[in-house]
Amino acid sequence: MSKVIHHTVQAQLITRPPATRPLSPALRYDQDDPLAVHIVFPSDISLDGGEVVWAFSRDLLDAGLRGPAGEGDVHVWPCGVESTVIELHAGEGVAVLEFRSADLWSFLRCTYDLVGAGSEGSRLDLEEGLTALLRGV
Repeated sequence: MSKVIHHTVQAQLITRPPATRPLSPALRYDQDDPLAVHIVFPSDISLDGGEVVWAFSRDLLDAGLRGPAGEGDVHVWPCGVESTVIELHAGEGVAVLEFRSADLWSFLRCTYDLVGAGSEGSRLDLEEGLTALLRGV
């Protein structure tokens, strides 16, 4: 049975003009998807009223807590000693979120306790993944 870590954290959505809106997204990690972390936003903040989930590399979160990291749709960087910014790019625009670094570090430590760094490959079922990818081809 898969173990899932689910931490609700506090964040600030940074909007224009410079203002913030408090949010309570959840950070989620599933040992059966050991390379990814997820940010789950509550439905009340989405444009269509549905839950919004962003998935990105656990390594990206780790690197972004230490210094600027990311290419493409997700960028992470420390902002002072106590905060970390996660910037999400989508077709509808860009969301800039500020989290307490301590909350992100705590979540990340829990993920490494569940699946250690470098041992992610032992949790991946490559045969099943290839079968799913090639289904119908």
